[in-house]
Formats: sequence, structure tokens, C-alpha cells
Amino acid sequence: MSTTTRNRLESRYAGITLEGHPHALSAWFIVALRFVMGGMMLFAGLGKFAFVSGEAFDASGFLVHGVDPVSPVSGLYAAMAGNAMLLEVINVVVPVTQVLIGVALIAGAFVRLAALGGAIQMSMFYLGGWEGQWLALFDSTLIYAVIFLAIAAFGAGRILGLDRYIERIEVGGQTLVERFPKLRYVLS
Repeated sequence: MSTTTRNRLESRYAGITLEGHPHALSAWFIVALRFVMGGMMLFAGLGKFAFVSGEAFDASGFLVHGVDPVSPVSGLYAAMAGNAMLLEVINVVVPVTQVLIGVALIAGAFVRLAALGGAIQMSMFYLGGWEGQWLALFDSTLIYAVIFLAIAAFGAGRILGLDRYIERIEVGGQTLVERFPKLRYVLS
């Protein structure tokens, strides 16, 4: 394995330029990070299904009792728990999206969309779990949200993933992303 490849990171935004030269092994660690986060989400989602855990997932426990009153979303989450129909939707959406995010990350398909979904879900868990203490500001769910955003930013689906091939599918003589440019936002 060659570790002499020259990699370059560069970004210019709001008048600030960032530059760096990551190690050649960085691509392998990005793939590992994608697999680990994908596995975490896949098994978190599967564990919420009754056929795996023995009982159906119920978000009401977290929404009612798991959210500290000082959390900025405590009122919203309590209202969500109080609406039976919305609670049933949440009980399906949370595990299904976790499984889909996990599969997408492991396969490297639609990674930006999956990572954004993971970041949103982790942000919602973070806000629900925040107890108002500054020492608890940086808990694991916030770190997971940032990791999901990093996976999306690095284009991790193009590295040993299906996004590289999905982008190149030809439709009407053009690649998929040339024909439908907005797909660049969901493909890495």
C-alpha cells in the first residue's frame, strides 16, 4: 500500500482560507468511519423492531420522561408524545430511518442524504437529552451529529462506495448528475 499519494484539502469561505495535506491513509479512515457509523445506526434501528428485541419501540418514554424540563425542546416533545397519531408515526419513522441510514452508509449509496438524516436525528436526540448544564454541552449525540456531517462533507460514498457508480449511470446520453444536477446534493 502506498502512503506517498499527495492529498490536499482546501476551502475558501467568508474570506477565510483553510488548507491542509492529510495523510494518504485518511481515505481508509473515512471509509472506516462511514462503516462504523452505518453499523451503529443499522443496529440501533434493528434493535427497535419487535422481531429483534421482543417488544415494539415506543418513543413516548423518551419524549415524556427522558427530556429534561430545561431542554429547549421539552414542550415540543411533550406535545408530540401527547398526540397519539404523531407518536405512532414517530414509532415507525425512527427505527426505519435508522436502518435506512445504516444500510446507505455501509453501502456508500446516497451518503450525503443518509448522513444529513443521521445528523438531524442525532441533533434531535441531543436537544432532547440536554439538561442545561454547560459541562454536558458536548455529549455523544452532538459528536455523532458532527461525524455524520463530516462523512457527508468528505464525499465518503465515492470512496469504496456505490455513490461513485450511481453518479456515472447514463440517462439520455448524460451521466445522472449531469442530467439531474440537484442529485449532487444527495450523492457524495
